[in-house]
Amino acid sequence: MFKQKMNKIFFFNLFLGISISYGQSPNPQLPDFSEAKPIAGMKLVWQDEFNNNGKPNPKFWKSEKGFVRNEELQWYQEENATCKNGVLLIEGKRVLIPNPNYEEGNTSWRKNRKEINFTSASIQTKGLQEWQFGTFLIRAKIDTTLGSWPAIWTLGNSGEWPSNGEIDLMEFYRVKSEPTILANVAHGTGKQYVAKWDDSKTRLKHFTEKNKDWVKQFHIWRMDWTPESINLYLDDELLNSTLLSETINPDGKNPFLQPHFLLLNLAIGGKNGGEPRTDTKLIKYEVDYVRVYQKQ
Repeated sequence: MFKQKMNKIFFFNLFLGISISYGQSPNPQLPDFSEAKPIAGMKLVWQDEFNNNGKPNPKFWKSEKGFVRNEELQWYQEENATCKNGVLLIEGKRVLIPNPNYEEGNTSWRKNRKEINFTSASIQTKGLQEWQFGTFLIRAKIDTTLGSWPAIWTLGNSGEWPSNGEIDLMEFYRVKSEPTILANVAHGTGKQYVAKWDDSKTRLKHFTEKNKDWVKQFHIWRMDWTPESINLYLDDELLNSTLLSETINPDGKNPFLQPHFLLLNLAIGGKNGGEPRTDTKLIKYEVDYVRVYQKQ
């Protein structure tokens, strides 16, 4: 009788322990290996959990290469984006190597730099995975050191920027020397390469004053994109809301009524990132997962 009672207690405790462990929220400082949660009325149409080891899945992602935009410091290369320990790890590394595109006397910022001082990575789903409308969830941990400029963003698959439309679920950089989280939507104007922005700037200290461990933790950036609006959230806090009735290009087209592709990148320096300190050798950006839901 005693033995049977002890067995019952053992199995009850075992069941309780399993129930508690599956019911608990994931450690905010570690990757989350749990199954994607359902969203009422929606279907999970695409996800990348980055649980493989090695390069990002080539069926989903392709890499940018070289000096690409915004006169940033980094040279993009695929080697700086790897999947390990359940995350996509993008590393910005200080280097000193020759610029293979250098041309003496050339006025282009891409070609008049003799040397590459940082390498990093930018990956995108263009031509591989594209979506129109839905709820996008990206769990990521960002490095907030000076010079770091990580981003989660989308671009429309048709038209010249900014008339193709840009959605920045997340950018981090310094605004007037203040570390800042941004959530932005941009569309076209009457001038080439000049965007009309609906942007939101939230000081990092808005989050760190409430949570001293914020910069050590993963956070969930979310976009709810419908035919009527784009709402951008950070850990369920609404940062920016844009009505699509107000995002009409001069030609009458709406760039957010077309498919968009996703980009994940770590820029360094440039017009917004700030000049890294001389002792900064490595900047890390970790993405735990990307999940896309659409209405059933």
